[in-house]
Amino acid sequence: MYIHQVATYLPTQVVTNEHFTQLNGLSDEWIIERTGIRERRKAAPGENTNTMAVEATERALAAAPDFAAGLDLIVGATYTPHDTIFTVAHAVQIAVGVDDIPTVSISSACSSLLNAVEIVEGYFAMGKATRAIVVVSEHNTAYNNEQDTMAGHLWGDGAATLLISKERLSPDDIRIVDVMTGGAATRGKASTAVTLKPVEKGIVMPFGKDVFIHACQYMARVTTQLLERNTLNVSDVRYLIPHQANLRITRNVVEQLGLPEDRAVSNIQFLGNTGCAGAAIGLADTWPNLQQGDRVVITVFGGGYSYGAMLLEK
Repeated sequence: MYIHQVATYLPTQVVTNEHFTQLNGLSDEWIIERTGIRERRKAAPGENTNTMAVEATERALAAAPDFAAGLDLIVGATYTPHDTIFTVAHAVQIAVGVDDIPTVSISSACSSLLNAVEIVEGYFAMGKATRAIVVVSEHNTAYNNEQDTMAGHLWGDGAATLLISKERLSPDDIRIVDVMTGGAATRGKASTAVTLKPVEKGIVMPFGKDVFIHACQYMARVTTQLLERNTLNVSDVRYLIPHQANLRITRNVVEQLGLPEDRAVSNIQFLGNTGCAGAAIGLADTWPNLQQGDRVVITVFGGGYSYGAMLLEK
């Protein structure tokens, strides 16, 4: 499997920490110390999970205009749907104008990116598809309660699209070497640590410490397992792209792995937690810097407690 192109969409409105200082008294210094976040993006009126996904996809296809001709699979991922029936994948299908192909949407919280890639892997392995769109999009601010001093300042909006093919289409394609995922719903406070119940209070995180502990543990562990399975060392990794949940989590994972901090890709300072789109946005940011032979590991952890890692090679 190969990633042929990746593109992103970010709303233009920037919400700084000053907004939360005025709203509920959380200082800029307090938020930065605990999360690393300085600002985040907020979707404009009329924007939503589907519109952001469509925009990211159109940008990806504009950079690879021949890709859509052979498109035969669309996989969307989000935990903040605009519509639970007319899903993000359906919206993208209309935008690209390709009929009669598998169109699937999934949610496994912030780890959904890698589960979406695994779905593509399965379709490719079964001979049911050869070119796929994976689109990850989150409209966190549609569900977020800004008055919540525990987690209301964490969330940002954004989307990213990966164009994935079974065969190499260009010398610049990035090979997907391996993907590992798992569920850890039996551990800790997985069922209550982070929840989003639309009929209740939206996104809440009453047990952030439990999330922190398990995210650090699982992202480091699955990265190590992935490297060992491919007979690689941490020194063989050019970039680590973790789920963008908290800068302290990133630093903890890097320390556990023994990886220099400058090899960790981070966008949470400027985007906040963009859910399952965060690591894909990080890949898009890193893409222009990749050289032949570079290896990248994406490692993720999601509420409800699911996790995974993916090894890429230029």
